[in-house]
Amino acid sequence: MIPLFDLTRQYERIRGEILNAVDKVISSGRVILGPNVESLEKEIANFVGVGYGVGVASGSDALLIALRAMGVGKGDTVVTTPYTFFATASAPYRLNARVMFIDVEKDTFNMDLDQLEWVLKKEKVKAVIPVHLFGRTMDLEALSFLRERYNVKILEDCAQSIGSEWKFSNGEIKRSGSVGDAAVFSFFPTKNLGTYGDGGMIVTNDEEIAQKSRFLRVHGAKKKYFHDEVGYNSRLDEIHAAILKVKFKYLEKWIEERVRVARSYQKYFEEKKLPVEYPKVEERGYKYHVFHQYVILFEDEITRDRVKEGLSRRGVQTAIYYPLPLHLQVCFKDLGYKEGDFPVAESLSKRSLALPMFPEMKDEEIEEVVNTLELFL
Repeated sequence: MIPLFDLTRQYERIRGEILNAVDKVISSGRVILGPNVESLEKEIANFVGVGYGVGVASGSDALLIALRAMGVGKGDTVVTTPYTFFATASAPYRLNARVMFIDVEKDTFNMDLDQLEWVLKKEKVKAVIPVHLFGRTMDLEALSFLRERYNVKILEDCAQSIGSEWKFSNGEIKRSGSVGDAAVFSFFPTKNLGTYGDGGMIVTNDEEIAQKSRFLRVHGAKKKYFHDEVGYNSRLDEIHAAILKVKFKYLEKWIEERVRVARSYQKYFEEKKLPVEYPKVEERGYKYHVFHQYVILFEDEITRDRVKEGLSRRGVQTAIYYPLPLHLQVCFKDLGYKEGDFPVAESLSKRSLALPMFPEMKDEEIEEVVNTLELFL
């Protein structure tokens, strides 16, 4: 069997370091908001290129808390994409904000910034949540321009893109998460930097957003037992932080290995000239794509589903991200959207398939995936 993602191979490489780190935390007796959380917050913030990091219990909580810290509330308009994980839209929805969707680009799967600007010209928008989907960075320079020109708050969803970069026209290279008012990361086990459970982080250059996020994560208390607001119980566990500190040392290496896997897929697809669209590794001199997922597109839904079933029978795991765009989800029916409103997102949901992708994947496994895929095309 070839898994979609394999945590066990990674664990074999760093097992001793992980066990040692966990043992130190438990032996210290300090297991909530201790030195590992504080250290990791600084490391991630420095890595992204911002001033503050706030560890929380999950990437989903990070979205919710960051939006509140940015002042988003009832009736505010928040713009995001319908082609993303559910939490991106559920966070503003839970705050009783008005969620507005914008379609994505067919080549990058990321928010169409031309459509965003059109909306910003005619609508009063409080915040935008752009998503660097599957590990591919959005145009950070264009995003910065829109933020400044229209005075709109930007919350970057970097759950899948830690370490990805964008080169500005002046030659400066910045990482995803560094240009918004704040950004969020997920440390879910399958992420490029993941722990063995849930975890997340908010990063920002805004001290006020950081401070508010810190007390919202502990029930809204700046001082223990004294609550200025009703917050959440959403702390990044000390054990998870210790695990992430070990893994963080290897992040850049693992990104390089993911790019290697993507390059191998590309080689086999080019050789076989299969009728699928696949992401290409472009030699840009910076990491514009960190390949959290390797997603290909088929001609239609029938072909996609037939190939997926065939791969499964042959022991190749795949996944569909995402089978139903958010504007068509039953729980968002009250937003008033209908089928046909976002044709690119709807097309992608019917044609996309994620192939196995993880740093330890062997070249012969990649070749077997493509060969098996060819059988059912």
